[in-house]
Amino acid sequence: MKSITINGSLRESVGKKATKALRNAGQVPCVLYGGDKPVHFTADELAFSKLVYTPNAHTVVITLASGESFNAIMQDIQFHPVTDKIIHVDFYQTFDDKEISMDIPVSFIGSSRGVKNGGVLRKNKRSLRVKALPANLPDFIEVDITPLKIGGKLYITTLENEAYKFMHPDNTVVCQVRRSRAAIIEDDDEEEGAEATPEATTEA
Repeated sequence: MKSITINGSLRESVGKKATKALRNAGQVPCVLYGGDKPVHFTADELAFSKLVYTPNAHTVVITLASGESFNAIMQDIQFHPVTDKIIHVDFYQTFDDKEISMDIPVSFIGSSRGVKNGGVLRKNKRSLRVKALPANLPDFIEVDITPLKIGGKLYITTLENEAYKFMHPDNTVVCQVRRSRAAIIEDDDEEEGAEATPEATTEA
């Protein structure tokens, strides 16, 4: 997974007055959890553009002016309700030998036969939560919709692998092709050269 560097400075004061002054100066108050103790620091709001305003998932390297450096992931972010400016960010420190949980975006690829026949692709999950060592976190999870027919569903169990574990029930539907009014009734038996009965056609 790609990593983004956030340069910051330790906060000398965490009071409301000091926090307001920092925000007025274009700085974002941040807290890093997960280590021996919370680390309070600030960073320029522009430093978060590649981390926040993107569909991709990234790990973070927090580099402080004091010379300290931490590996982390973004855990929570708060925006101003009116201006949408970033007003606070929480990070969680990561370690090479400890698994972490993170939401990873889903990338849908392929051309579904069901969609070609007039079905509608419904993307039930645009991101999936996985648990893995930091080095095994994927940039995205690739989902091939090519095999899906009208009425077909793709379950999370088809995406299982050894690099990371999904934090969802086995019956989680990632995507499905739903029938529309204009959909063509698919007849698998006819494609295979077999004669389709009326019952089989209706069932399909």
